[in-house]
Amino acid sequence: MNGVPSDLFDAARSGDREAIVKLLEIAQPDIRRYARSTCRGSADAEDAAQEALWQLSRKIGTIRSLKAFSAWLFTVVRRECTRLAHALRLRPPQSLAELDLERSFGVRPQVELALDIAAAIEALPPQYREIVLLRDLREMTIDEISACVGETRQSVKARLHRGRLLTRKYLSN
Repeated sequence: MNGVPSDLFDAARSGDREAIVKLLEIAQPDIRRYARSTCRGSADAEDAAQEALWQLSRKIGTIRSLKAFSAWLFTVVRRECTRLAHALRLRPPQSLAELDLERSFGVRPQVELALDIAAAIEALPPQYREIVLLRDLREMTIDEISACVGETRQSVKARLHRGRLLTRKYLSN
């Protein structure tokens, strides 16, 4: 975890609420980025990040050193992603459309699926493609994308949503 001063870490470990809040603010972007790269879906990534932040706020006093901090935190995220993925496998599909989509992706070889996803992204109009690539491949946050492309958060979120819908539609045909 880059950028965590040792005095802040020590103050948080000793129970200083302001230090804990500051530590959570510093750790949050790294936790979310790691969760997005580890979990399968964006909802699971958000849940895993929230769980890690919650556990950090409760158990900061048990972490022995700043060197162990990152490993502990990323282990919490990885474990939560695994737990959520396992829960998803146990959950039955909620609709026939979801079942058909799972079936069509579940039986395809990884290479073929990767080529189809690349083709779907390539088929997107440029204004959607750029946002989808920045968010899903470069794992940038909405705020980072907004600053990069010079658009509002709402505009970026709308284009991301529309781009993902078009990608999903392309893949389901």
